Amino acid sequence: MTTTELQHQSFTEYPMCDVHRLIEPGPVVMVSTFDGRRANLMTNGFNMPIAHGALIGLIVGPWDHSYEALRATGECVIAIPSVDLAERVVGVGNTSGRETDKWRRFGFTPTPGAVVRAPLVEECFANIECTVADDRLVDDYNLWILRGERPWFDAARRGAGEFHHRGDGTFSANASTVDLRDRMTKWHHLTR
Repeated sequence: MTTTELQHQSFTEYPMCDVHRLIEPGPVVMVSTFDGRRANLMTNGFNMPIAHGALIGLIVGPWDHSYEALRATGECVIAIPSVDLAERVVGVGNTSGRETDKWRRFGFTPTPGAVVRAPLVEECFANIECTVADDRLVDDYNLWILRGERPWFDAARRGAGEFHHRGDGTFSANASTVDLRDRMTKWHHLTR
């Protein structure tokens, strides 16, 4: 089928460089690291579950101040903010930790974890203390495979739920929940 034929079906060709915007996989998260001297906080929209359980894929590259701390320590915290924190979270993402204490500037509270030295983010409804499980894809793709070591959840802080970056400066918030657990016959063990 040619491009012209697809246009007659109401499709138009989409720019290859923007394909990530169609499949943004995970919620916007904050990544907390500690380099031995001070904690840093970054915003991340490129993350995904690797498998059921606690393996998480996260893109962090050398352009991120947190990269060296993650490389050196092999640990971080993934904190999941609710949509009411979106403006502050975007502010964190637009500021370098090389020059700025983002915790103080954006009003986030570092809280000690139980397993890793990087702090949890008090204002976020979920925090997952992580260690690097596999870094073989970092040099080629900046893809870190993390293992969740200790997850924390505060339902009262969840608010309206997670939000997702659409890749172009716009965000979508989780909408209403559609409960189809009774239809998940092949994956019933996941509905508990």
